[in-house]
Amino acid sequence: MRAFLTGLLSFRRGPWENLATVLIGLGVVMLMQPFALWAFTWSFVVTLTGTVMFIITSHFPE
Repeated sequence: MRAFLTGLLSFRRGPWENLATVLIGLGVVMLMQPFALWAFTWSFVVTLTGTVMFIITSHFPE
């Protein structure tokens, strides 16, 4: 966990891409679930944030 947080603070590609991937997956799950309307409402924003974040972090150093 400490290495992950250090990677986030030093703007390394791996941890940020992992976080972006989790956001994309969370957004898709929020989109497909039938129980909570608030989750469905925010799913597009979460997926879009994860996608833009992944595009930006792909330019970070390894």
